Amino acid sequence: MNIPSTLKTTGRAALLGSLVLAALGTVAAFAQEAAPAAAAAAPAAAPTRVLDTGNTAWMLTSTALVLMMTIPGLALFYGGMVRKKNVLATIMQSFAITCLVTVLWFMFGYSLAFSDGGGVNSYIGGTSKFFHHGITTASLWLPGVANIPEFVFSMFQMTFAIITPALIAGAFAERFKFSALLIFMALWLLVVYVPIAHWVWGGGFLGTAGVLDFAGGTVVHINAGVAGLVCALVLGKREGYGTTNMAPHNLVYSVIGASLLWVGWFGFNAGSELAADGLAGAAMLNTQVATAAAALAWMFAEWIVAKKPSVLGIISGAVAGLVAVTPASGFVNPTGAFIVGIVAGVVCYLSAVKVKHMFGYDDSLDAFGVHGVGGIIGALLTGVLADPAINSLGAGASLGKQIYGVAVTIVWTGIATFVILYIVKALVGLRPTTQEEVEGLDISQHGEVVP
Repeated sequence: MNIPSTLKTTGRAALLGSLVLAALGTVAAFAQEAAPAAAAAAPAAAPTRVLDTGNTAWMLTSTALVLMMTIPGLALFYGGMVRKKNVLATIMQSFAITCLVTVLWFMFGYSLAFSDGGGVNSYIGGTSKFFHHGITTASLWLPGVANIPEFVFSMFQMTFAIITPALIAGAFAERFKFSALLIFMALWLLVVYVPIAHWVWGGGFLGTAGVLDFAGGTVVHINAGVAGLVCALVLGKREGYGTTNMAPHNLVYSVIGASLLWVGWFGFNAGSELAADGLAGAAMLNTQVATAAAALAWMFAEWIVAKKPSVLGIISGAVAGLVAVTPASGFVNPTGAFIVGIVAGVVCYLSAVKVKHMFGYDDSLDAFGVHGVGGIIGALLTGVLADPAINSLGAGASLGKQIYGVAVTIVWTGIATFVILYIVKALVGLRPTTQEEVEGLDISQHGEVVP
């Protein structure tokens, strides 16, 4: 049979096309089979280093909440507990400390606490971020983890640096010169607060040793409480202490202040997770449970001992619970937080009301009795009650490590505060004159009075 040449050519082309299509199909099939295997063999993708808007929004909110704790929260809490002739001076202390610490943190504090200190990083950070040098809007803190702007992280930590020295003022209320206050607080921030913040949170030796402090039991509360006790001992008692009526002039202010502290503390504790996630939620619930438990524990303890539950007692108990749960809030479960609150409420009541009078020191507004003692309770119980199911870091918790962290903080804070006080005393003196103190610090230090 004779086949025309055109058909022969067409047939060969069709055969060649069929072979090409078959080959392509085989390659495609092989590629489809190989793709999953290649994907499985590929290394895991690097963590995303893009700003997390959810985390950032929560941290912006938390920062505002923590700033609110000092102004107006602490200012009103302390202001209501002093005598009327000292209320403006007391509120002024919180406000002025907020301004002073803000400037010092921006200039030096942040860098010394949270930048790399090189060969001395176990003890102090470096100078590379003085005046926030090198930080831009694109700079992220914990890139691949929190993914929040470093500016936001610095601002959040600034609010902690603000409230810590402001807490100390409760121990020496009604008897500290304003000029001395400014010098003391500036030196104390840089010599005491900043190093301890670095030791625990900035890569220093306490953090690497496994000391757990989720939101500031050692860095803030033990630190401020011990410093307050040293101040009270060095300054001595207020004029007329023990003979003159020194009852709070307006507990309504103090209740409002305590309420603002309570609400703001959610930013303090839940915000310390640096993310909007489940652990932040656990820290928030733990904060609420411990605070309520401590308030009730203090109230009932006072009711049993003094026969009446007082307004000052229940708000003091609430603050004691807030303090004690701070280091534990991101490590314990809600039952653990409940235990922390009950223990803090009872022990802080005994410390503030009984122990202070037993030893005769004048811790005016119980900065040590509540913050120092409450911080120690919370730090130690963190080592006992930490739950790895809440936070995996809890698996390494131990009472011994927590005792080590507490002891180092007490020793450094106590010695450094004592030295700073005597430096300030040599420069400008610490106390106003007896006449000025009797007249009241509002008029003698600021030339103003509350009508």
